[in-house]
Amino acid sequence: MVIDDHFDAARMLRMVLEEGGHRVRVEWDPFRVLARAAEEDIDVFLLDIGLPGMDGNELAQTIRAIPRAASATLVAVTGRGKEYGRAAALAAGFDHYFVKPANLGELLALLSEIAPRSRPG
Repeated sequence: MVIDDHFDAARMLRMVLEEGGHRVRVEWDPFRVLARAAEEDIDVFLLDIGLPGMDGNELAQTIRAIPRAASATLVAVTGRGKEYGRAAALAAGFDHYFVKPANLGELLALLSEIAPRSRPG
């Protein structure tokens, strides 16, 4: 799932990831993300840090508290590398940290290494 309040950036990242063979959902609202995280099996969250209503660090901590999403991989993809630092993001529960414009080759390589979580049933 791509979470970014910059609509064009979110759509562009979605297109790149889909071209790389990934199934992608996009959300712009952190509260919708939390609702979906509780209802759906999501392997990876690509989160912008500077979100309205709830910043990405708080969103990451909240996602980690949702049993269904607790083991998902959280990747910060932020344009605010200096304001919101890597250390704060990792402390908030992110597994990886990219500053925009993210190196898409590195991001795709990272995603190719993440095994889908097993699904019940």
